[in-house]
Amino acid sequence: MPVLTPSQAAESVDHCRRHRDAVEAMTVDLAEQLPLAQRLALSYAPRAARGPALALMALDQRLAAILRSGGEPMLTQIKLAWWRERFAQDPQTWPKGEPLLALLRDFPGGTSPLAQVVDGWEVLLRETLDRPAIIEFAAGRAAGWQALGGGEAAGDWALADLLLNLPDGPEADTVRAVLQERQAGNVHLPRGLRPLLVLNALAQRALRRGARELLDGPGALLCAMRLGIFGR
Repeated sequence: MPVLTPSQAAESVDHCRRHRDAVEAMTVDLAEQLPLAQRLALSYAPRAARGPALALMALDQRLAAILRSGGEPMLTQIKLAWWRERFAQDPQTWPKGEPLLALLRDFPGGTSPLAQVVDGWEVLLRETLDRPAIIEFAAGRAAGWQALGGGEAAGDWALADLLLNLPDGPEADTVRAVLQERQAGNVHLPRGLRPLLVLNALAQRALRRGARELLDGPGALLCAMRLGIFGR
C-alpha cells in the first residue's frame, strides 16, 4: 500500500470533506422539496436511517409528480420507464448529476424493490382501478419500505394515502374495502422506520376524520410527535 505524503494526505482529507458536504447539501435540498407531513415524519428518523427514508419519500414524490403532470399516457409511461431502466442497471453506471439517483445508489434494499415502486405507480395509468389493480398498486408502492422491514404497515399506508387522493366513487369504495380488510390493529415497527409509522398513522387518522390533509390541526401534530418520539 503506497504511503501518502503529508500534502497528499491533506488533499485526500479535503476531498472527502467536500464530498461529505456535497452529499449533505443534496440531502437537505431533497428533504426541503417534500410536503410538510413527510418532512415532519422524516425528522423522527434516527440519523443512520434518514438517508434510506428520504430516498423512498423523494422517489415516491417524483413518481407521483410524473402521474400528476397529465398528458398522454404514453409519455407518462416513457418517463416511468426511464426510472425503471435505471433500477435495472448497476448503480455505479447511473448518470451523474441527479441528486435522487445519488441518494438511491446505496439503498439498503437494493434496486429491485425500487423498480417495483415504479411498477406500482404505473398501475394507476390503467383505465380501470379494480380490486386486483389496487392490490398490485399497494404491493408495488410499498416495496421499498418493505425491503427495510416495513411489513404490512407499508401497504396500509400506500392504500390510505391513495384513498385520501381519490375522489368519491366506485374506485374509492374499492380501495376503502381493501384497506378495511387489511386492518390488523396496532402497528409496531423498528425505530429506523419511524417516518413510515408516522405517515401511516396520520393517513389512517385523516381517513377516520374525513379529512383530506395529513396535518389537519394540532391533533395531527400531537399524534405525529407521540409516535415519532415513543413509537406508539
